[in-house]
Amino acid sequence: MLVKDIQEYDSQYFMNTFGKRTPVAFERGQGISLWSTDGEKYTDFFSGIAVNSIGYSHPTFVEMVSEQLSKLIHCSNLYYIESQAMLARSLCENSCADRIFFANSGAEANEGAIKLARIYFKKLGMPEKYEIITFEKSFHGRTITTLSATGQDKYAKPFEPLTQGFRKVPMNDFNALKAAVNVNTCAVMLEPVQGESGVYPCDAQYLAKVKELCREKNLLLIFDEVQTGMGRTGKLFGYQKYDIEPDIFTLAKALGGGIPIGAVCAKENVAQAFAPGDHGSTFGGNPLACTAGLAVMKIMKEEKLPENAQKLGEYIKEKLQVLSSGSCPLISEIRASGLMIAIELNRPVAPFVKNKMFEKKYLIASIGDKILRILPPLIITEQDADNFISVLEETIKEVA
Repeated sequence: MLVKDIQEYDSQYFMNTFGKRTPVAFERGQGISLWSTDGEKYTDFFSGIAVNSIGYSHPTFVEMVSEQLSKLIHCSNLYYIESQAMLARSLCENSCADRIFFANSGAEANEGAIKLARIYFKKLGMPEKYEIITFEKSFHGRTITTLSATGQDKYAKPFEPLTQGFRKVPMNDFNALKAAVNVNTCAVMLEPVQGESGVYPCDAQYLAKVKELCREKNLLLIFDEVQTGMGRTGKLFGYQKYDIEPDIFTLAKALGGGIPIGAVCAKENVAQAFAPGDHGSTFGGNPLACTAGLAVMKIMKEEKLPENAQKLGEYIKEKLQVLSSGSCPLISEIRASGLMIAIELNRPVAPFVKNKMFEKKYLIASIGDKILRILPPLIITEQDADNFISVLEETIKEVA
């Protein structure tokens, strides 16, 4: 079907929540390449918003998911599910978590983490501890409660009144965090690297102080690893870059390789607060989604994708820094953690750069007027990086 026909159906029948989309529709992918319905080839440096970290049509992923698809897609959590048990085991064996609950998305995983933190203290006989401190510029999802936790008013304002019990403080400001703690505080919830707002990493010394504060004040520490998890930052999980173990962390996006799945991961003493009936999901952790998760875990480990993310992330950052000090003074700052990269410009032309890159068959994103957001699949090579840098340099010069 031609993209103009798809656009016509979309404008007539789909709720207009995405505004004017980029005028292309993709029908297949291979590696880091996508082909549109009109036969054009594109190079993906955005990974479906950090989802397609293993690239497209990975043979191991296709084989495992296809086999499961032919056998059983869904049954019910009323019964034991082999792939669910195996994926929970794999995540626990490779992280600080002792127990896992599977959901369908990052927002659901974060909602589950919030519920777990609140019920944990309620069952300890401290129902007054229900407030959670989150951070300005954060993004935790689009349910009413995760919007309430998100530190960006533009997402939440249209849906007020919101869920009560969240306090927002600036990231990396320990005094502000400490001042926000009170007798009602039950947890601190943060992204180790704030992605949606422009790739802002937590300071390591700051996080160490946060962990100590949580210990002193009897608070839970929750990491939202929906975007930083699964190798994106150069470690399998983002918290591993800081040598700090959260009490709860959440996963989604890349965990399913494109098949929807989220996870609430927690230490034993916290996880035991969920008793039968306290939480649940119809689709969460079904056989197909968990098989996809097992395939992703297998590929991540066997192909050392977190290590590749660290290596190529440093390589791209160094190349961009050379550009910023030479042929591309339009670049004012590069922020990166593995292959989670933001390029800040000193003029409001980021959307123009993104659109020009699209014309040159490269997929990236922009945040506001000045930030380019780069999230390539973790399978990229130095040659892929060089090709991208070359096209980006040419494009920035044209726009400048």
